[in-house]
Amino acid sequence: MLNDGNMKDSIWKQSLSIFAFIFLISVLSATSCTKSDTPDPLPPTPGNPTFAKGADIGWLTEMESAGRKFYNSSGTEQDCIQILKNLGMNSIRLRVWVNPSGGWNGSADVVVKAVRAKNLGMRIMIDFHYSDSWADPGQQTKPAAWAAQDFTTLKNAVYNHTYDVLTALKSNGVTPEWVQVGNETNDGMLWPEGKASTNMANFAALVNKGYDAIKAVDASIKVIVHISNGHDNSLFRWIFDGLKNNSGKWDIIGMSLYPEVSTWSAMNTQCLSNINDMIARYDKPVMITEVGMSWDQAAACQSFITDLINKVKTVANNKGLGVFYWEPQSYNGWKGYTKGAFDNSGKPTVALNAFN
Repeated sequence: MLNDGNMKDSIWKQSLSIFAFIFLISVLSATSCTKSDTPDPLPPTPGNPTFAKGADIGWLTEMESAGRKFYNSSGTEQDCIQILKNLGMNSIRLRVWVNPSGGWNGSADVVVKAVRAKNLGMRIMIDFHYSDSWADPGQQTKPAAWAAQDFTTLKNAVYNHTYDVLTALKSNGVTPEWVQVGNETNDGMLWPEGKASTNMANFAALVNKGYDAIKAVDASIKVIVHISNGHDNSLFRWIFDGLKNNSGKWDIIGMSLYPEVSTWSAMNTQCLSNINDMIARYDKPVMITEVGMSWDQAAACQSFITDLINKVKTVANNKGLGVFYWEPQSYNGWKGYTKGAFDNSGKPTVALNAFN
């Protein structure tokens, strides 16, 4: 997530043990779930029948443990994932942290959420941050347990962590369709060793270790390298030229896009141009793995997402793979985040109608 980076820095996970909650939610899930003037979006466009329409819901179990409830548009309490599915979504994205405070977004928590999503028929994306907390363009902090490792050991830690989490998922019946090696790695990951602006070769080597671990678990999983600012063609060319020139391996280019009400139309156009350039330049498909806009600008957000989905569907040869909303279920000031797509009563706003 690009925006609210400072907010993420301040987030400390509560020390509540996750394991009792994991048991409870596993049992429950078996029986229930529980801006100004804007231009019109493009009309609907026929496209890829397997187009991914999804949401990152990494906060979900933590929200539920804190007593947050979710309601459909009629006001009936319902499982959040079921609400998203009923709104037209078919995919769920989950971040992974190495040794997080409280256990949220650690391996066990990710398995619980992934099993719930899979049991509701959702496709799964896993997003490795390779950190104990947030990794984004402003911070790519090594996990505390990896901090003193030399580069060879660090590469092996990336491989082993990736392999172990995906193996845990697979042993619980979940094989993700897509896996991200790093989150918004605009300047690499696992700083300072993997900082792209100082050592692109190291960044490529770390990406390749993640890639190899993913393929060792299941060769069918598609590997994503994810960069923010999907409208910034020069950034994408710099990163992916650097990876290519250092024998980096990836299957899909991932993008984030967080416009304001006044900028979404221009940014969507720039993003489509960047998508087409990435496909022409590297012969790899593209997916928008994060979007968001202020929750109280729901009508503008609906127009933004509708237009973006339709633009991505126009990409030739079905190489525009999908669009994911980041933490749409966050509401009423959860963690200080304001770009969800539920209102303060815990119901989805019209923004999410764009996925239906």
